[in-house]
Amino acid sequence: MILYCDTSALIKRYVDEEGSMAVDDLWRQAHVVAVSVVAFAESAATFSRKYREQVLTAQEYASCMNMLKSDYRSFVLIPITDTLNMRIEQLVSNYQLRGFDAIHLASALVLKESGGLPVHFACFDRALNEAAKNEGLQNIA
Repeated sequence: MILYCDTSALIKRYVDEEGSMAVDDLWRQAHVVAVSVVAFAESAATFSRKYREQVLTAQEYASCMNMLKSDYRSFVLIPITDTLNMRIEQLVSNYQLRGFDAIHLASALVLKESGGLPVHFACFDRALNEAAKNEGLQNIA
């Protein structure tokens, strides 16, 4: 199984919060974990915000960043290509998606359409999960 994580799910790998256990369980079952190339920037920005808001200590922030950088080397990275952009265009005409949400959904769908292992879509956004379900992706939240 391929686990595709949008940023809301990826964060739960590094910050203990509601949904972290579900992500950890799927992470252990996955043959590979895939993310969009934008996930690094989104995750780093989220960790930084959580540090500024004092949700994370300086040590926790550094630990989150170090773990993300370590894991990032093993992820299947989905690039932004013309094919992905065409898929994004279709998705935003069918669903009310924010820009990065459209990138994540299109990335998971392109991955699914490439064949091979089944793709599980890990996301903790209701609207994005509904769109993913409508597009035939299995999701965890």
